Amino acid sequence: MPRPISATIDLAALRHNLAVVRRHAPHSRAFAVIKANAYGHGLDRAARTMRDADGFALLEIGPAVQLREAGYRQRIVLLEGFFDVRELPMLARHRIATVVHSREQLQMLRELAPAAVLDVLLKINTGMNRLGFNAAEVPAAVQALRSNPGVARITLMTHLATADEARGVAWQMTEFGRAAHGLKLPSSLANSAAILRYPETHFEWVRPGIMLYGCSPFADVVGSEIDLEPVMTLAGELIAIQNLKRGDTVGYGSMFAAERDMKIGVVACGYADGYPRHAPNGTPVAVDGRLAGTVGRVSMDMLCVDLSGVPDARVGSRVVLWGKGNPIENVAAAAGTVGYELMCALAPRVPVVEVGG
Repeated sequence: MPRPISATIDLAALRHNLAVVRRHAPHSRAFAVIKANAYGHGLDRAARTMRDADGFALLEIGPAVQLREAGYRQRIVLLEGFFDVRELPMLARHRIATVVHSREQLQMLRELAPAAVLDVLLKINTGMNRLGFNAAEVPAAVQALRSNPGVARITLMTHLATADEARGVAWQMTEFGRAAHGLKLPSSLANSAAILRYPETHFEWVRPGIMLYGCSPFADVVGSEIDLEPVMTLAGELIAIQNLKRGDTVGYGSMFAAERDMKIGVVACGYADGYPRHAPNGTPVAVDGRLAGTVGRVSMDMLCVDLSGVPDARVGSRVVLWGKGNPIENVAAAAGTVGYELMCALAPRVPVVEVGG
């Protein structure tokens, strides 16, 4: 028998969340972001479920070609662009759009074969200071693209650094306005947080990521409060129960000591399954639908749970590590990380079950 742990992927929830994007940005088209194996949910699975998305955004050329060969015809864009001139023929052959964020890439684009044609998203650095041209460089970059016979459609884009925080987006919108002034090109700015809170950022294309998978982009809100449904639920069972006496300790390093007689449960899930090793005592889990908390250090294959509030728990009781019944946002906050990391960390050894197909 396999270990009693699995991840359930709710395809109906994924479709619902894409509909939420459309409701918030009804006049924009959407690149569904499926990078990092669709945030741990499975590239093929996510693309199949969102087959009617206007486009897909990811990082690697291999998966992009895989989508084309599987019959997906919508726009596909590489968010970090290409890294070598030798990739250009493949991009052109499979009609894969590329972000261009550097002078080096502009130069490499001059090597396009005469019959090759690429769509380009020109990345503008409006303050995040990772990739892109600053406002003063943009007119020359656009001119270089327009004068290149191998470049077809040009879209301007930037990435918003604080759409999920109190600082908001106005400071970057101002910079983007300076850079885009007079260019009359379609634009793509909005990430999940901006889609939900800043309609002025929507323009022609939006780029939903984390919200597609049911996780809120905001630190103080869980997905269900903004009509998002969790797509991934990581769950297991209690495989053992221990009765502790006051003063007994739990796990490696004795990081938890019982302050009273108590009962704990053992779950067949650990950091080799993708659960964060650094999760502290009290990180929320749900046992038979009731909230409880972890105790002791998470080990490679197991973690322990305080059953004080679930006195009737037994071996075989269902435990939700995150997902439906235990929001991933709360687990991530307790562990000092973000839902993105938990989703992406799901280990290959965890069985995945699809529902809602």
